[in-house]
Amino acid sequence: MLERGPLDIQAAAKRFTSNVSRVIVGRSEVVELIFIALLCEGHVLIEDVPGLGKTLLARATARSLDGSFKRIQCTPDLLPSDVVGLHFFNQKLSEFEFRPGPVVANVVLVDEINRAMPRTQSCLLESMQERQVTVDWKTFSLPRPFILMATQNPIELEGTFPLPEAQLDRFLMKLRLGYPSVPDEAEVLSRYQQENPMDRLESVIGTTELLELQVLARHTLVIEPIRSYILAVTRATREHPDIRLGGSTRAALGLQAASQALAVCRGRDFVIPDDVKSLTIPVLSHRIIQKTEARLRGRAEEDLLREVLDSVPVPAEG
Repeated sequence: MLERGPLDIQAAAKRFTSNVSRVIVGRSEVVELIFIALLCEGHVLIEDVPGLGKTLLARATARSLDGSFKRIQCTPDLLPSDVVGLHFFNQKLSEFEFRPGPVVANVVLVDEINRAMPRTQSCLLESMQERQVTVDWKTFSLPRPFILMATQNPIELEGTFPLPEAQLDRFLMKLRLGYPSVPDEAEVLSRYQQENPMDRLESVIGTTELLELQVLARHTLVIEPIRSYILAVTRATREHPDIRLGGSTRAALGLQAASQALAVCRGRDFVIPDDVKSLTIPVLSHRIIQKTEARLRGRAEEDLLREVLDSVPVPAEG
């Protein structure tokens, strides 16, 4: 393996962002967060109203990587075997063979995940946490890297099944695209007038290179005051008066890993408090549960997390 440094990750981040931005206009910050999730080999939940490019963003991410890509379109009649695979009897060989499901890939898009039945949703838990699937008491490892990107519509609730907290906690980040600005939307119309940019999108990062960059990102320095700051922010979510359920230990680990990845994307080999503050909302917003009275007052998870950040002292430089 070639010797790599933070500048290699910074260069890879620019290649990835530039490539995906050919398809997704005006969302460079979201695209950077996607790359941070790739460095952490973390899963991403993209939640927004229809027509803003959730599925397109996931497809552009997969196309930018030189790896296998599978898509799972969730419906109420989707079965666990349709996701993880099954054993079938091969009459020519007179024996049972394993036919892998679409979850066996480097990048998996689970479209409209909240339309799948809870039984089907739960079959993803093992693959998301342990990077493996178990079928008929036999366990099969998933290819590495393995990243699951799921989309859901928060507005349409009929015929949907909300994700349980155990599954939400396995997503590293929850992202929202939001409506584009007038110039960005005009640029979208211009780019897509004659052809779809996705048709000419090529891979810019190989899976072997990504695995090397993931190892490098995990070696980014996190000094004790920064580690204590990450713990303080996570624990403060458990003590906030308007939060019924705060961040887990897995949430603290995810915040630390994402902060390490953001640091190297910015060309540093050490984490600073601003890295942690920048990632607190995307990493923790889907892991907390508001109290009923706070929700009735119209308070958003993002507002509560900003209050958490304001209440936790920031480590002083030096």
